[in-house]
Amino acid sequence: MKKAFLLILALGMACIGVNAQDQEFKFVPATELTLVGKLFPDTPNPYHRVDTVRFKGFTPGENNQVRQCSGLAVAFRTDSPVIRLKATTGRMEHPSNTMSNAARGFDLYIRKDGKWLWAAAGGAMSEKKQDNPYTIISNMDGSMHECLLYLPLMSELYTLDIGVAAEATIEAIPNPFRHRVAIFGSSFTHGVSCSRSGMTYPAQFSRSTGIQLLNLGCGGNCKLQDYFGRVLAAVDAEAFLLDAFSNPSRIQLRARLFPFIEQLQAAHPGKPLIFQRTIYREKRNFNTYEDEREADRLRIADSLMNIACRRYKDVYYIKTTTATSKSHEATVDGVHPDNYGYSLWAGSIEKPVLRILRKYGIR
Repeated sequence: MKKAFLLILALGMACIGVNAQDQEFKFVPATELTLVGKLFPDTPNPYHRVDTVRFKGFTPGENNQVRQCSGLAVAFRTDSPVIRLKATTGRMEHPSNTMSNAARGFDLYIRKDGKWLWAAAGGAMSEKKQDNPYTIISNMDGSMHECLLYLPLMSELYTLDIGVAAEATIEAIPNPFRHRVAIFGSSFTHGVSCSRSGMTYPAQFSRSTGIQLLNLGCGGNCKLQDYFGRVLAAVDAEAFLLDAFSNPSRIQLRARLFPFIEQLQAAHPGKPLIFQRTIYREKRNFNTYEDEREADRLRIADSLMNIACRRYKDVYYIKTTTATSKSHEATVDGVHPDNYGYSLWAGSIEKPVLRILRKYGIR
């Protein structure tokens, strides 16, 4: 009886300690700050990429993916020496080839000398509700900092509150990125195998160039479906960057590519459609079946895009790479790149994409 009483007393004191600690902070809903990378500004859940009531046709898996917040970030400034996070979630994924901090956690960058510098990551969620706020960074110097907080790649957020010291300032800043360029693609674009959510190649591209990419990556499901085309047709974007050849089969490519292009051009006449050649997958190095299969995928894509670039105005085809001349080791599982591989990918497309965008006044 005495042991039970002591246990209850200890738990009560712990709760009092947590409550007292929370009183030292104030929490602001992330929706009162600046959401970066939103495809649609008016989704009922602000952290969904697509309103799945408005847009139909998705499979159950795709329905989950477009409600995940890959590519979204929160921009704000604060002079707080500590930043805390409190979130509630819906469905979350636990992939074996993607770190928990990327799939279910948060990634913080702070601007220093005009560039975004990594600051902290963590807060990987395992339950639908986080009653105890997570401290993502502490012991900062108390000066004003511009922050960019990337949201989880493979989780559905219901709420997110950002906490700072009670006496500190936290406020929205203007979107730190220019323009609206939609990017549609496979697990590569979604960010599979990243260690942090800020390490997707679209996120790295945006930090390097200042161009805002609106991410509609859906792992395993970028197959040029017409219902994804309807989503992209409705997006307010100035250009489109497409990782379109990583998922579709040969039959799907032949049947769907040209109708997909025509669908987007009917909705967005005169806007550039920039298709990316899919990467070399390291699993083909010694597997003869995979080598031939991947070579065939590239041959078909090259052949179809050769026709598309001649048939359609404002259609472009660029090459990507995740390899260097000295190494083919930037892979996690033979298919998906690691962080360094995604850095190589972002770097390989930067010049050709910017060159094309400049033709359309997107600088």
